[in-house]
Amino acid sequence: MSFKVDKEYRRLKIKQRVRRVVTGTAVRPRMTVFRSNKDIYVQLVDDQSGTTLVAASSRAKGIADQKGTKIEKAQFVGKLIAERALELGILAVVFDRNGYLYHGRVKALADAAREGGIKF
Repeated sequence: MSFKVDKEYRRLKIKQRVRRVVTGTAVRPRMTVFRSNKDIYVQLVDDQSGTTLVAASSRAKGIADQKGTKIEKAQFVGKLIAERALELGILAVVFDRNGYLYHGRVKALADAAREGGIKF
């Protein structure tokens, strides 16, 4: 097994372990994060109906045009998802880090969403 396969396998095992416990509802959706090497994506999911309520990413027009580090872009995405969630009346979420360590871009996104008014 190569290093990349081991790393992906580890993340998927953590993801499965977390998803056994963390579920989202319409009142308190699951805030799930995906990060690629270049971008970061976040969405609020209602697991009971299987729908995405709102989403944001670093590829959005306002964010992709700005210069800055990946951590700064993650902060912009966190603020954007908070704004969009508050427009829908979503005040609280369950955070799903999707198997990633709560560090760096994932932590920056979560902290910015908290500053934007979302509780989790």
